[in-house]
Amino acid sequence: MSSPIGNRLREIRKAQGKSLAVISGLAGISPSYLSRLESGDRALDRRSLVVALANALEVAPSEITGAATITMGELEEDHSLNQVRLALLAVSMGDPRGEVMPLEALMVRASDLLAKQRECDYALVGALLPQLIRDLHATLDARRDEREILRLLVTTHVQGTQAWLGDIGASMDLAWQAVSLAQRAAERLDEPLYGAVSAFGTAFGLIGAGGFDMAARTLADATPGTTTSADMQVSGMLSLTSSLVSAARKDNTQRIAALDHAADLAVHVGEGNNALWFGFGPSNVGVWRMSVALEAGEHADAVKIAEMVNPDALPTPTRRSAYYREYGRALARFPKRRDEAVLMLRRAEKISPARIHRHPFMRSILAELVAKGTKQAAVGRELRGMAYRSGLRV
Repeated sequence: MSSPIGNRLREIRKAQGKSLAVISGLAGISPSYLSRLESGDRALDRRSLVVALANALEVAPSEITGAATITMGELEEDHSLNQVRLALLAVSMGDPRGEVMPLEALMVRASDLLAKQRECDYALVGALLPQLIRDLHATLDARRDEREILRLLVTTHVQGTQAWLGDIGASMDLAWQAVSLAQRAAERLDEPLYGAVSAFGTAFGLIGAGGFDMAARTLADATPGTTTSADMQVSGMLSLTSSLVSAARKDNTQRIAALDHAADLAVHVGEGNNALWFGFGPSNVGVWRMSVALEAGEHADAVKIAEMVNPDALPTPTRRSAYYREYGRALARFPKRRDEAVLMLRRAEKISPARIHRHPFMRSILAELVAKGTKQAAVGRELRGMAYRSGLRV
């Protein structure tokens, strides 16, 4: 079957009247490989390759990946999307129209929302998010408990608003509005730890747009330190993100150094921590190692890492979903293990449907797996079901 991303890639290339040879040469790949990407025979699932192709075609990366997102409105969480959009617009215009609330009540509401985000309960997060955004900003405007509210705003917009928008496949520009609000709060607060949380969100926004160099600078400028356990956990997350960016930039030295630094911090911190809702620890570092290896095109290494990680030790459903998703993504590259890949992706889907259905990389991989087939009929049925639920024609 054809891949939505591959179809879009072909459409853009042909609309520009450019040959496979020209675009593949500019992107640094072979014409046959580009042809396989366009046909869906190979999944387009690396950020660096998406950006290379976008540069070759002189379009934004989202022109290639964004068109593959299925129509919003098919999942329950989509029903809240416009209310979140309106809340972000109202705040950006300085007119949140929220209620001034006691700090304790807002802290409880923010904590509940972020817990539900980590549990992948995206419908409930979407229902709670618009009013919380409005009330937090209205309380800030009233200058009530200002510094505490600013800390809540940084955390809520990065770990709640931006994360939720990304997980449900919403517009990257909408997520950037949340990042910008977190940046403004962090600058006003002027505390290294919360500046680092904001930098994490900013870096992910830049990664999505293909701004790898800007993301690297943003991460390098953040200095939370390692004095407290929270400092070490946030520093570790910045190092993991730096490693992912370095993989996309093909900087293997920095990629390995950043991963090793994060692993060292994780040993000191141990499992079971959740400062600023990052869930940083040794098991989570293992999942990030998988993602970084995949971005570097090292699928065999990603499989080896996955086999050393205990998914039951991961702190949240969000991270367990990421583990199974990345494991399946790695296994899909090996013909004899495609059935296992399907089963891993199905486990991820059961935990968090949106993180499979709405992610362009996952949909590209599902298209490739359907095209190449499975050995077991039961596994094939599972695969076709996932593909159908992801909006692919099967």
